[in-house]
Amino acid sequence: MKSYLIARNTFREATRDRVLVGLCVAGAVAMLATLGLSPLALGEGQRLTVDLGLSVISVLGMLAVLMVGTSLVAKEIDRRTIYNLLSRPIARPVYLVGKWAGLTAALWTVAVVLGLVLCGLLAIGGSAHLAPAILQAVYMSGLELSVVTAIAVMCSALSTPVLSALYTLGFYCVGQWSYDLRGFAAQFPDALGVTLRVVADVVPNLPIFNIRTLAASGEVTSAFHLMIATGYAVLYVGCVLALGAAAFQSRDFK
Repeated sequence: MKSYLIARNTFREATRDRVLVGLCVAGAVAMLATLGLSPLALGEGQRLTVDLGLSVISVLGMLAVLMVGTSLVAKEIDRRTIYNLLSRPIARPVYLVGKWAGLTAALWTVAVVLGLVLCGLLAIGGSAHLAPAILQAVYMSGLELSVVTAIAVMCSALSTPVLSALYTLGFYCVGQWSYDLRGFAAQFPDALGVTLRVVADVVPNLPIFNIRTLAASGEVTSAFHLMIATGYAVLYVGCVLALGAAAFQSRDFK
């Protein structure tokens, strides 16, 4: 219940933030702009609109995590509201989970709104049959944002906003290349290869959430893929929040 109340307050604070509103407007404008580029795509206008639209959702979601998520705890410390919260019978892990849940809900809301805008634009253009594939891709983007948000909240609980943003961005970039890292590991000497494999296993396996190419072709992924991706996201988020909570538990705010 306490975690729910913290999540609700965080959701309200995030959705009232001008950053999220601005990103929503920017995303809608960018999707409208893709319609203007469609005639230049040599018959691939539909694919271009879907691919760019889904990329906009992913990129803007990541920007929101960097601009809002990495300063969640720091803002509370600056305003000194965290002292009032933690002086009450609220466990620090509960506080951290509530923060993650509230921001994640706000990001899912942004992703769904932009996904519906994209579906609406395609329906106007006579491509309403792509809606199931787009909604699947939006769902996967939401899972990806949930994972990255957990990393941002963990970093926010341990470091300054600037360093948290850098750490989160580093995890995101390396996570996007985790498949390539495993490929490189097989070509390097043993010691370096093992190091690369460990890094590839520790960072989030973000390519598992990327089905934009499939959606651009109007195809949906399998239920098994959705189940594996969902299970992986839940497990990874749980591990990251557990690590963050353990470190946050011992942090001294004096």
